[in-house]
Amino acid sequence: MREQYPHYIEFRHVYKTFDAPVLDDVCFHVDPGETVAVIGRSGVGKSVTLAHVMGFLKPDNGRVIVAHEDITDWRERELRRIRKKVTMVFQSGALFDSLTVGENILFSLELREDYDSANKEEVVDGLLAMVGLSEHREASPSDLSTGHRRAVAIARALAAQPECILYDEPTTMVDPLMSDILINLMQRLKEQLRLTSVVVTHDLDLMRRVADRVIVLFEGRVIYEGPVAEIEESDHPHIRAFLELDRVAPALP
Repeated sequence: MREQYPHYIEFRHVYKTFDAPVLDDVCFHVDPGETVAVIGRSGVGKSVTLAHVMGFLKPDNGRVIVAHEDITDWRERELRRIRKKVTMVFQSGALFDSLTVGENILFSLELREDYDSANKEEVVDGLLAMVGLSEHREASPSDLSTGHRRAVAIARALAAQPECILYDEPTTMVDPLMSDILINLMQRLKEQLRLTSVVVTHDLDLMRRVADRVIVLFEGRVIYEGPVAEIEESDHPHIRAFLELDRVAPALP
């Protein structure tokens, strides 16, 4: 399939309408091992884009390619195979509050076909150490901060040994210190694991530090797709306004 679909993820003229158009002729791609940020203001279709990658939504028109396969018309049973390769870190963390932090990660481990129960404790310990949360193994997720829950969610996602990881607004609603910790974690995972990654965000610091390329959505359309370094040179008025707002935001009380 790689010859027919060389990009790991690709949207080909994707349209999606709810009460109003959300995705309007959206085209972009993500190559294997690449980290791409999808940015834009609230309501421009960023999270809807991730839902299409996971197969939670289907386009009204267009094709969605994931893991080098056209999943547009796949049924739920077929999509389960893709979700073993592609995992998502939700804003909420989507952790089980009835389980401890360690048990949440173990739950993901047990979904793996190559799972070796003999070293399960070592694997959980290693993943918690990787995200800097070893001391919270026996804690309940409800006792953790939003940022720490997201770090646990990242560890749980990595337990599944995915090829690709999707992040939905990973630094939203966390304080600046925790945001910096999460960004540093994502940078480290990028360097160590080389996973294909898509990061939905409106955090331009996260975009600049983690992404190889960036896609800007505006009114349901892609208005920029290219290297992070070159977005500063865009003359599109929406992009200029977005960048300018980011520059003045730290100065606001």
